[in-house]
Amino acid sequence: MNKSVSSSQQTVNEKVMIWRYLDFTKFISLLDKQALFFTRADKLLDQFEGSWTKANLERLSASFKDYVKGGEKILDFLRKIRKYTIVNCWHWNEYESAAMWELYIKSDAGIAIQSTFDSLIKELGKNEVQGVMNIHDVKYIDFESFSMPEGDLIAPFFHKRKSFAHEQEIRAVIQQLPINKLGQIDWTIKPHDSGIYIPVDLNILIKNILVSPTAPQWFMDLVGAVVKKYNLDKPVKQSSLADPSLL
Repeated sequence: MNKSVSSSQQTVNEKVMIWRYLDFTKFISLLDKQALFFTRADKLLDQFEGSWTKANLERLSASFKDYVKGGEKILDFLRKIRKYTIVNCWHWNEYESAAMWELYIKSDAGIAIQSTFDSLIKELGKNEVQGVMNIHDVKYIDFESFSMPEGDLIAPFFHKRKSFAHEQEIRAVIQQLPINKLGQIDWTIKPHDSGIYIPVDLNILIKNILVSPTAPQWFMDLVGAVVKKYNLDKPVKQSSLADPSLL
C-alpha cells in the first residue's frame, strides 16, 4: 500500500485554478459517491494514451529487461500496462474555457467544478491506495523525436502529442501493476473493470460550481437543489460567457 503522492514533476504553480467539465449524470455521480472517478487508461478516448514515442520504441531499451520475462514482446508488455493504470483528468486555467465547454459538454446541461491544484493534491493524498500515485501537469511533445525516460513506466501517461496542447491537462495517475505474492508480474490478475473511485471531501476540493452558459433557468434551479440535497456548501453560478448584457 502506498500513501505518498508525488507532484515533483509539475511545472505549473500549485495555487493554479483547475477545472472539470461534466455532464449532469457525472456530476450526480460525483456527489453521490463523494469521490473522484479514476478511469482505466485503455478506456480513454485517445488511443495513444500511455504510448511511447517513436524514438523510445526504436531503441527497445534494455531498461525493461527486468520486467519482460519468457520472451514476451516489449510492445505487448507496454500495452498491457494501460489496463493497470487509472487516470483522473483536470484542465488548468485561471479562467473558465469556452473551448472546454464545447469539447466536453454536448448539451446545455453542463457543469464545471472549479478547484485548485494544491487542493487536489491534499485531498487525494489523504487516501491510502495500492500502487503508485503521481499528480502533475501533462507535457505535450513531438512523438517523432522526443524521448521519455525509459525506466519510468508511469511517464507515458504524463506525455501526449502536441495536438492536444489546448487541453492544458493536470492529471492524477495511479499505476497498479499486477504483482503476485512472489513479486512477479502476473497478467492473470484482473484489472478493474473500468476504473475506481477515490474518496475526497467535496466541500474542501470544490471552490465554485458553474452551470453551462446556455443552460435554462430550470436547470440552474435543479443543480442548486441537488447541491443542497447533498449538503455541499458551495455557490452555484451560471457561466457569464453567454451573458447578453455584455454585447
